[in-house]
Amino acid sequence: HIWKTIILGQMLSLFICGTAVTSQYLADKYQVNTPMLQSFINYLLLLLFYTTMLVFRTGSDSLWQILKQRWWKYLIVGLADVEANYTIVKAYQYTTLTSVQLLDCFGIPVLMALSWFILRARYRLIHFVAVAICLLGVGTMVGADILSGRQEGEGSDVVIGDVLVLLAASLYAISNVGEEYIVKNLSRVEFLGMVGLFGTIISGLQLAIVEHKEIMKIQWNWKIGMCMTKSCAC
Repeated sequence: HIWKTIILGQMLSLFICGTAVTSQYLADKYQVNTPMLQSFINYLLLLLFYTTMLVFRTGSDSLWQILKQRWWKYLIVGLADVEANYTIVKAYQYTTLTSVQLLDCFGIPVLMALSWFILRARYRLIHFVAVAICLLGVGTMVGADILSGRQEGEGSDVVIGDVLVLLAASLYAISNVGEEYIVKNLSRVEFLGMVGLFGTIISGLQLAIVEHKEIMKIQWNWKIGMCMTKSCAC
């Protein structure tokens, strides 16, 4: 089980890295700044597969019963997940790929705090030492970005990017705690189906309000399409 967890964790890291690289490439190379569009496609795929599975269920596990009993919980989790994905991709417009990946670890202490209160998780001294090192690294990285940005005349933009990453990490922590609770106590299909449903609705509305002009500006070609496909596949 330990090796399986390690291997799956590394695979997940590779997928996250793939999304990060393609998002940064789209923003820098083609000036495609559509984080909500990228998220919407992912949620739509979850909707088409997992939410459809819930539609055909009967009894207490059916989509209708789930909505009646705990729709507001999935609304909160879905909103946190959507905005986390939006802000993390948005951050690539302001700061570097390295900063985003390193600052994203801020979600670890937030996740531990939420797990302590919500999931009743308990940690050892070594965990708190690791969190302290993590926070020290976050502070160092933000300070380095500010100094580097001032030298290059882009200080305010870099700070905006770093703040967006920290916000995204906190929102991911909320989403991940909700995910762990639901998967352990209910089912994986229910979580993915409901996040797909609410994620599609929320990201679709935000896409129509915030990004419709950006989408119209995109000069579509096969390279941009390939990057979008890679980002969504990861």
